[in-house]
Amino acid sequence: MFTAGKKGRIAVIGALAVSAAMALAGCSSSSSTPLGGGSSASGSAAAGTIVIGSQAYYSNEIIAEIYAQALEANGQTVTRQFNIGQRDAYMPSVEDGTVTLFPEYTGNLLQYLDPKATATTSADVYAALQKAVPADLEVLDQAPAADQDAYVVTKALADQYGLKTIADLSKVPNVTMGANQEFATRPYGPPGALSTYGVTLAFTPIGDSGGPLTVKALTDNTVQVADIYTSSSAITTDNLVVLGDPKGLILASNVVPIINKSAATPEVTSVINKVDAALTSSELAALNDQSTVDQKSSADIAKAWLAKEKLF
Repeated sequence: MFTAGKKGRIAVIGALAVSAAMALAGCSSSSSTPLGGGSSASGSAAAGTIVIGSQAYYSNEIIAEIYAQALEANGQTVTRQFNIGQRDAYMPSVEDGTVTLFPEYTGNLLQYLDPKATATTSADVYAALQKAVPADLEVLDQAPAADQDAYVVTKALADQYGLKTIADLSKVPNVTMGANQEFATRPYGPPGALSTYGVTLAFTPIGDSGGPLTVKALTDNTVQVADIYTSSSAITTDNLVVLGDPKGLILASNVVPIINKSAATPEVTSVINKVDAALTSSELAALNDQSTVDQKSSADIAKAWLAKEKLF
Protein backbone atom coordinates (compact mmCIF):
# COMPACT_ATOMS: atom_id res chain seq x y z
CA MET A 1 0.00 0.00 0.00
CA PHE A 2 2.98 2.32 -0.21
CA THR A 3 2.52 5.08 -2.76
CA ALA A 4 5.38 7.02 -4.35
CA GLY A 5 4.55 9.99 -2.12
CA LYS A 6 4.68 7.86 0.98
CA LYS A 7 8.08 6.44 0.00
CA GLY A 8 9.46 9.96 0.00
CA ARG A 9 8.06 10.61 3.41
CA ILE A 10 9.40 7.28 4.66
CA ALA A 11 12.91 8.29 3.62
CA VAL A 12 12.59 11.52 5.58
CA ILE A 13 11.28 9.68 8.63
CA GLY A 14 14.17 7.19 8.41
CA ALA A 15 16.72 10.00 8.37
CA LEU A 16 15.04 11.73 11.29
CA ALA A 17 14.95 8.44 13.20
CA VAL A 18 18.73 8.14 12.96
CA SER A 19 19.09 11.65 14.34
CA ALA A 20 16.67 10.85 17.16
CA ALA A 21 18.57 7.71 18.08
CA MET A 22 21.81 9.71 18.27
CA ALA A 23 20.11 12.32 20.42
CA LEU A 24 18.70 9.66 22.72
CA ALA A 25 22.14 8.17 23.20
CA GLY A 26 23.48 11.62 24.00
CA CYS A 27 20.82 12.09 26.70
CA SER A 28 21.67 8.86 28.50
CA SER A 29 23.18 8.81 31.94
CA SER A 30 26.76 10.05 32.02
CA SER A 31 27.69 6.94 33.95
CA SER A 32 26.75 4.66 31.06
CA THR A 33 29.47 2.49 29.54
CA PRO A 34 29.71 0.67 26.21
CA LEU A 35 28.52 -2.91 26.01
CA GLY A 36 31.27 -5.10 27.41
CA GLY A 37 32.74 -2.40 29.67
CA GLY A 38 33.25 -3.34 33.30
CA SER A 39 33.39 -7.06 32.60
CA SER A 40 36.09 -9.62 33.15
CA ALA A 41 38.22 -11.16 30.44
CA SER A 42 35.98 -14.23 30.35
CA GLY A 43 32.99 -12.11 29.27
CA SER A 44 31.17 -12.42 32.57
CA ALA A 45 30.76 -9.50 34.94
CA ALA A 46 33.60 -8.97 37.41
CA ALA A 47 32.98 -10.76 40.70
CA GLY A 48 30.77 -8.68 43.00
CA THR A 49 29.79 -6.19 40.28
CA ILE A 50 26.19 -5.85 39.10
CA VAL A 51 26.15 -4.88 35.42
CA ILE A 52 22.84 -3.22 34.62
CA GLY A 53 21.73 -2.78 31.02
CA SER A 54 18.92 -0.88 29.35
CA GLN A 55 17.23 -0.68 26.00
CA ALA A 56 17.70 2.36 23.78
CA TYR A 57 14.43 3.68 25.19
CA TYR A 58 14.25 6.51 27.72
CA SER A 59 11.66 4.85 29.97
CA ASN A 60 13.67 1.64 30.19
CA GLU A 61 16.82 3.60 30.99
CA ILE A 62 15.03 5.43 33.83
CA ILE A 63 14.06 2.10 35.40
CA ALA A 64 17.60 0.77 34.96
CA GLU A 65 18.99 3.88 36.64
CA ILE A 66 16.56 3.46 39.55
CA TYR A 67 17.80 -0.11 39.96
CA ALA A 68 21.41 1.09 39.82
CA GLN A 69 21.04 3.84 42.42
CA ALA A 70 19.00 1.63 44.75
CA LEU A 71 21.69 -1.06 44.66
CA GLU A 72 24.48 1.47 45.17
CA ALA A 73 22.63 2.88 48.18
CA ASN A 74 22.74 -0.63 49.61
CA GLY A 75 26.48 -1.06 49.16
CA GLN A 76 26.54 -2.87 45.81
CA THR A 77 29.09 -2.13 43.08
CA VAL A 78 27.28 -1.26 39.86
CA THR A 79 28.34 -0.79 36.26
CA ARG A 80 25.89 0.77 33.80
CA GLN A 81 25.63 -0.37 30.17
CA PHE A 82 22.69 1.61 28.87
CA ASN A 83 21.26 2.12 25.36
CA ILE A 84 22.21 -1.37 24.22
CA GLY A 85 19.29 -1.67 21.82
CA GLN A 86 16.48 -4.17 21.48
CA ARG A 87 16.10 -7.75 22.73
CA ASP A 88 18.07 -9.43 19.96
CA ALA A 89 21.06 -7.28 20.90
CA TYR A 90 21.08 -7.63 24.68
CA MET A 91 19.58 -10.98 25.61
CA PRO A 92 22.71 -12.97 24.66
CA SER A 93 24.72 -10.71 26.99
CA VAL A 94 22.28 -11.27 29.85
CA GLU A 95 22.43 -15.01 29.29
CA ASP A 96 26.24 -15.18 29.26
CA GLY A 97 26.58 -12.87 32.27
CA THR A 98 28.21 -9.92 30.49
CA VAL A 99 25.13 -7.99 31.62
CA THR A 100 23.63 -9.32 34.83
CA LEU A 101 20.45 -7.30 35.43
CA PHE A 102 17.97 -5.81 32.98
CA PRO A 103 14.53 -4.18 33.32
CA GLU A 104 12.15 -6.07 31.05
CA TYR A 105 8.46 -6.33 30.19
CA THR A 106 6.62 -9.58 30.85
CA GLY A 107 4.49 -9.98 27.73
CA ASN A 108 7.06 -8.93 25.17
CA LEU A 109 9.78 -11.01 26.80
CA LEU A 110 7.51 -14.05 26.95
CA GLN A 111 6.71 -13.79 23.25
CA TYR A 112 10.42 -13.38 22.49
CA LEU A 113 11.22 -16.58 24.39
CA ASP A 114 8.07 -18.47 23.39
CA PRO A 115 6.33 -17.13 20.26
CA LYS A 116 3.53 -19.68 20.72
CA ALA A 117 2.66 -18.53 24.25
CA THR A 118 -1.08 -18.33 24.87
CA ALA A 119 -1.20 -16.49 28.20
CA THR A 120 -2.65 -12.98 28.06
CA THR A 121 -3.47 -11.75 31.57
CA SER A 122 -0.86 -10.20 33.84
CA ALA A 123 -0.76 -13.12 36.29
CA ASP A 124 -0.78 -15.82 33.60
CA VAL A 125 1.91 -14.10 31.53
CA TYR A 126 4.16 -13.77 34.58
CA ALA A 127 3.69 -17.44 35.48
CA ALA A 128 4.45 -18.52 31.92
CA LEU A 129 7.51 -16.28 31.79
CA GLN A 130 8.95 -17.85 34.93
CA LYS A 131 8.87 -21.20 33.14
CA ALA A 132 10.13 -19.88 29.81
CA VAL A 133 13.35 -18.14 30.89
CA PRO A 134 16.63 -19.98 30.18
CA ALA A 135 18.09 -22.02 33.03
CA ASP A 136 20.80 -19.46 33.86
CA LEU A 137 18.30 -16.62 34.25
CA GLU A 138 15.43 -15.81 36.57
CA VAL A 139 12.74 -13.15 36.73
CA LEU A 140 12.22 -11.24 39.95
CA ASP A 141 8.89 -9.81 41.14
CA GLN A 142 6.89 -7.99 38.48
CA ALA A 143 5.92 -4.40 39.18
CA PRO A 144 2.33 -3.14 39.21
CA ALA A 145 3.51 -0.79 36.44
CA ALA A 146 2.58 -1.86 32.92
CA ASP A 147 4.20 -0.36 29.85
CA GLN A 148 3.01 -2.24 26.82
CA ASP A 149 2.67 -1.79 23.12
CA ALA A 150 -0.62 -0.32 21.96
CA TYR A 151 -2.31 0.43 18.67
CA VAL A 152 -2.84 4.18 18.84
CA VAL A 153 -4.68 6.57 16.51
CA THR A 154 -5.52 10.26 16.57
CA LYS A 155 -8.83 11.27 18.11
CA ALA A 156 -9.75 12.85 14.78
CA LEU A 157 -9.39 9.53 12.97
CA ALA A 158 -11.17 7.66 15.76
CA ASP A 159 -14.10 10.07 15.58
CA GLN A 160 -14.21 10.00 11.77
CA TYR A 161 -14.47 6.22 11.51
CA GLY A 162 -15.85 5.29 14.91
CA LEU A 163 -12.70 3.45 15.95
CA LYS A 164 -12.79 1.74 19.33
CA THR A 165 -10.86 -1.52 18.86
CA ILE A 166 -8.09 -2.80 16.62
CA ALA A 167 -10.71 -4.61 14.54
CA ASP A 168 -12.27 -1.26 13.63
CA LEU A 169 -9.18 -0.35 11.61
CA SER A 170 -10.76 -2.39 8.81
CA LYS A 171 -13.08 0.62 8.33
CA VAL A 172 -10.15 2.86 7.37
CA PRO A 173 -8.86 2.68 3.77
CA ASN A 174 -5.13 2.16 3.14
CA VAL A 175 -3.98 1.98 6.75
CA THR A 176 -0.25 2.30 7.40
CA MET A 177 1.26 1.52 10.79
CA GLY A 178 4.38 3.20 12.17
CA ALA A 179 6.67 1.46 14.66
CA ASN A 180 10.19 0.18 15.25
CA GLN A 181 11.48 -2.04 12.45
CA GLU A 182 11.22 -5.25 14.49
CA PHE A 183 7.50 -4.61 15.10
CA ALA A 184 6.85 -5.64 11.49
CA THR A 185 7.46 -9.30 12.32
CA ARG A 186 6.41 -9.44 15.98
CA PRO A 187 3.41 -11.67 16.85
CA TYR A 188 1.48 -8.55 17.89
CA GLY A 189 2.50 -6.60 14.77
CA PRO A 190 0.81 -6.50 11.34
CA PRO A 191 0.83 -10.32 10.94
CA GLY A 192 -1.01 -10.66 14.26
CA ALA A 193 -3.46 -7.88 13.40
CA LEU A 194 -4.34 -9.76 10.21
CA SER A 195 -4.70 -13.20 11.79
CA THR A 196 -6.47 -12.01 14.95
CA TYR A 197 -8.63 -9.14 13.69
CA GLY A 198 -8.61 -9.49 9.89
CA VAL A 199 -6.97 -6.08 9.54
CA THR A 200 -4.42 -5.52 6.75
CA LEU A 201 -1.73 -2.97 7.61
CA ALA A 202 1.04 -1.51 5.50
CA PHE A 203 4.14 -0.71 7.55
CA THR A 204 6.53 2.23 7.92
CA PRO A 205 9.59 1.74 10.17
CA ILE A 206 10.16 4.61 12.61
CA GLY A 207 12.99 3.84 14.98
CA ASP A 208 12.31 5.91 18.07
CA SER A 209 10.24 3.45 20.13
CA GLY A 210 6.99 5.38 19.97
CA GLY A 211 8.74 8.70 20.61
CA PRO A 212 8.30 12.14 19.03
CA LEU A 213 9.00 11.00 15.46
CA THR A 214 6.34 8.34 15.73
CA VAL A 215 3.86 10.77 17.26
CA LYS A 216 4.58 13.35 14.55
CA ALA A 217 4.08 10.79 11.77
CA LEU A 218 0.75 9.88 13.37
CA THR A 219 -0.51 13.42 13.87
CA ASP A 220 0.67 14.39 10.36
CA ASN A 221 -1.27 11.39 8.96
CA THR A 222 1.89 9.97 7.41
CA VAL A 223 0.79 6.84 9.27
CA GLN A 224 -2.74 6.21 10.48
CA VAL A 225 -1.92 3.98 13.45
CA ALA A 226 1.22 3.74 15.55
CA ASP A 227 2.76 1.54 18.21
CA ILE A 228 3.03 3.83 21.23
CA TYR A 229 3.67 2.52 24.71
CA THR A 230 0.86 2.91 27.21
CA SER A 231 2.97 4.97 29.64
CA SER A 232 3.69 7.65 27.02
CA SER A 233 2.60 11.17 27.94
CA ALA A 234 1.86 11.79 24.25
CA ILE A 235 -1.37 9.83 24.57
CA THR A 236 -2.73 12.67 26.72
CA THR A 237 -0.81 15.68 25.41
CA ASP A 238 -1.42 14.90 21.72
CA ASN A 239 -5.03 13.81 22.15
CA LEU A 240 -4.45 10.23 21.01
CA VAL A 241 -6.68 7.19 21.39
CA VAL A 242 -5.54 3.69 22.44
CA LEU A 243 -7.57 1.11 20.54
CA GLY A 244 -9.07 -1.73 22.53
CA ASP A 245 -7.67 -5.22 22.19
CA PRO A 246 -10.47 -7.56 23.29
CA LYS A 247 -8.85 -10.67 21.79
CA GLY A 248 -5.55 -10.17 23.60
CA LEU A 249 -3.29 -9.66 20.58
CA ILE A 250 -0.90 -7.74 22.84
CA LEU A 251 0.03 -9.60 26.00
CA ALA A 252 -0.03 -7.85 29.36
CA SER A 253 3.44 -6.38 29.87
CA ASN A 254 4.38 -5.44 33.41
CA VAL A 255 7.83 -4.16 34.25
CA VAL A 256 9.92 -7.10 35.45
CA PRO A 257 13.64 -7.45 36.23
CA ILE A 258 15.49 -10.29 34.56
CA ILE A 259 18.72 -11.32 36.28
CA ASN A 260 21.55 -13.72 35.63
CA LYS A 261 21.58 -16.23 38.48
CA SER A 262 25.26 -15.46 39.09
CA ALA A 263 24.15 -12.07 40.45
CA ALA A 264 20.90 -13.10 42.13
CA THR A 265 22.00 -12.88 45.75
CA PRO A 266 19.40 -12.23 48.47
CA GLU A 267 20.88 -8.75 49.02
CA VAL A 268 20.40 -7.83 45.36
CA THR A 269 17.00 -9.41 44.78
CA SER A 270 15.46 -7.92 47.92
CA VAL A 271 16.46 -4.40 46.86
CA ILE A 272 15.10 -4.77 43.32
CA ASN A 273 11.86 -6.39 44.47
CA LYS A 274 11.29 -3.52 46.89
CA VAL A 275 11.75 -1.01 44.07
CA ASP A 276 9.38 -2.86 41.76
CA ALA A 277 6.68 -3.09 44.41
CA ALA A 278 6.54 0.72 44.49
CA LEU A 279 6.53 1.24 40.72
CA THR A 280 2.97 1.76 39.46
CA SER A 281 1.74 2.67 35.98
CA SER A 282 0.92 6.22 37.08
CA GLU A 283 4.35 6.60 38.69
CA LEU A 284 6.05 5.35 35.53
CA ALA A 285 4.07 7.76 33.36
CA ALA A 286 5.11 10.63 35.64
CA LEU A 287 8.76 9.57 35.42
CA ASN A 288 8.50 9.47 31.64
CA ASP A 289 7.03 12.99 31.61
CA GLN A 290 10.08 14.24 33.46
CA SER A 291 12.25 12.87 30.66
CA THR A 292 10.24 13.86 27.59
CA VAL A 293 8.59 17.06 28.82
CA ASP A 294 10.97 18.40 31.47
CA GLN A 295 14.11 17.07 29.73
CA LYS A 296 15.64 15.81 32.98
CA SER A 297 18.38 13.20 32.99
CA SER A 298 17.68 9.60 33.96
CA ALA A 299 20.05 9.97 36.91
CA ASP A 300 18.22 13.00 38.31
CA ILE A 301 14.80 11.43 37.75
CA ALA A 302 15.83 8.23 39.52
CA LYS A 303 17.41 10.07 42.46
CA ALA A 304 14.32 12.20 43.05
CA TRP A 305 11.92 9.26 42.78
CA LEU A 306 13.88 7.08 45.22
CA ALA A 307 13.93 9.98 47.68
CA LYS A 308 10.21 10.64 47.26
CA GLU A 309 9.34 6.99 47.82
CA LYS A 310 11.72 6.85 50.82
CA LEU A 311 12.95 3.48 49.64
CA PHE A 312 16.64 3.81 50.50
